[in-house]
Amino acid sequence: MDDRGGGSFVAVRRISQGLDRGNTCHSTSAEVVAGSAAWLGRGLSCVCAQRRESDARPSFDLTPAQEECLQRLQSRIEVSYDSSIPEHQEALRALWNASFPEEELRDLISEQWKEMGWQGKDPSTDFRGGGFISLENLLFFARNYPKSFQDLLRKQEGDRALWEYPFAVAGVNITFMLIQMLDLEAVKPRSMAGAIFLKFLSENESAFDLLYCITFKLMDNQWLAMHASYMDFNTVMKSTRRQLERELLLEDVSRLEDLPSYSLLTR
Repeated sequence: MDDRGGGSFVAVRRISQGLDRGNTCHSTSAEVVAGSAAWLGRGLSCVCAQRRESDARPSFDLTPAQEECLQRLQSRIEVSYDSSIPEHQEALRALWNASFPEEELRDLISEQWKEMGWQGKDPSTDFRGGGFISLENLLFFARNYPKSFQDLLRKQEGDRALWEYPFAVAGVNITFMLIQMLDLEAVKPRSMAGAIFLKFLSENESAFDLLYCITFKLMDNQWLAMHASYMDFNTVMKSTRRQLERELLLEDVSRLEDLPSYSLLTR
């Protein structure tokens, strides 16, 4: 892990197949241990999977178009949240307005942020684990799947635990986990799931944001199915990752909307 990881994790008590070569990039636009968050790590068509004698794992080579799409996503991943940048400030305000449209935000540093599941009154301290892209992910979720976003934010579905996972911090963990799982900071993917994801990314530049929404909803679904509580968050995240990897490898999945867990999302 790098210096973006760390921070304390606050419990929140509940108040209420085929591989293609020629694709281009289209713009269709926690681990929890004894009360502390250990970020899960940062880590197409896959044109070929070659196993070298000197390497125990296959090598996934990319087309120039796929490399470009990956580099564009990596550029997003590299951006740290900076509270002095107006664009970042506006994105944070936009997230609040999408989350609580009937409640005015008094300040970017405010006790109000705890209502969303941030650890303290300044959300910027939580973005160390996921960077600016984790804020972009949350905002994409709120704008494109507002029903599911609100359900998760307000814990409106299912028989919830007395001590629930904090929504916003969980969201940053999900961004972090996906980056690691898909090898998105590597020159090329080192797993079939990562290679398959690059196919989706080359066809839809919003693929990472969409997969984030799917994963968040899948995580909550696993949480409910496992009757989980605060200290089970790590176990739920591991289960979510395993399920997501299995779904990405299904033969009849040719786009993210084909993933079984996509059906969990509602707009």
